[in-house]
Formats: sequence, structure tokens, C-alpha cells
Amino acid sequence: MQGEGQAIGGRSMASMTGQLLVATPALKDPNFDRTVVLLVAHEPGGALGVVLNRATEVPVADVLGDWSALAGEPAVLFEGGPVQPDSAICLARMRHPVRRLKGFHQVLGAVGTIDLSVDPERMRESVSGIRVFAGYSGWGAGQLEQEIEDGSWFVLDALPGDAFVDRPDDLWPMVLRRQGGMMAAVAHFPPDVSLN
Repeated sequence: MQGEGQAIGGRSMASMTGQLLVATPALKDPNFDRTVVLLVAHEPGGALGVVLNRATEVPVADVLGDWSALAGEPAVLFEGGPVQPDSAICLARMRHPVRRLKGFHQVLGAVGTIDLSVDPERMRESVSGIRVFAGYSGWGAGQLEQEIEDGSWFVLDALPGDAFVDRPDDLWPMVLRRQGGMMAAVAHFPPDVSLN
């Protein structure tokens, strides 16, 4: 974990930037049912992330034609979350994670956000793949921490490939299974069973 800590319930919490939020079966918001969110920013003022496992059927080429050659399979837009669905956030995986590149903001290892106003041709040598998200998931100060305390989210370590899996619908159970133990059992929780 990186960044500044913040006080939550009298204790300090480090930045969760680069971590995964995995929806628990207790989470009741249909926007986040069985979602896996990569936190791209987490600061005292709030948090911002993108849902990694909600692919649309809209090809990247239809929206950002010049960037489509860098989009991995499936080369479609993803629903990043319910906030500002007309905006776009782009995640990229760099070939050389230690090299600094204008327009790239590191989130986790070789993965980070990339400025879509940059010429994609300039990025071709450095970027091994992108994924484009329409909208994002956002939380105000203390809101995400409260949802975690309430049992709505598991906070888990991300692997660099999580944001670029070619079968995004399988990401929720895949991330849970690799944790082992009781967490792996949650991956088999029936989708239509309520915990209330």
C-alpha cells in the first residue's frame, strides 16, 4: 500500500490505491453486484475506482478509434461505474514499468491510468494493452471505509493482469478462489440468495 494514512474510527488507514474491492454477497447495491473494482485513487477526501468485470458490447473503435489498436480482448468499453458514465478512464499496462512516461499515472506496478488526449501512436512502443471504462465508481470522504466496515467489500491485493483478463465475467469468482479458505467458498455463493 502506498500514500497517506487517514483516521478511520480512531485508527489510521493507509491508502488502498492499487487494491481490489471485491463485492461481498452482503452488498445490496445492484450497481456493484458481484463486481471487482480496482482503486485508482484513495485519499483522505475519497476514493475512485473502475469496475473491471462489466464489459459492454460497444467496441472501443466506435468511441476512441485511434486507441482501438491498443485495446486488449475483449476490445470493448467497460462500465467503470455509475458516476459520470459519459466520461472515460483508460487503464494501460506498460511494457517497461520503471520508465517514466508523460500522460501515464502509475496505480499498481506496470498498470496505471493514461491520458487519452495523448497521441496513441506515441504510446505504441511503451504500452502493451489498454482497457477503456465509461464512468467510474466514486466515494466521498470516509464513505468507502464505512462500506468496508459494514461488510460490503473485501479489500484484496490485485495482480497486474486482473485489469486485462480476456474473460472479465469470470473475474469475481477467480479473485475469490485464489484467496483460498473461506474466501474461496464465497466464490460459489448463489447469485440469487439474500443474506437478510
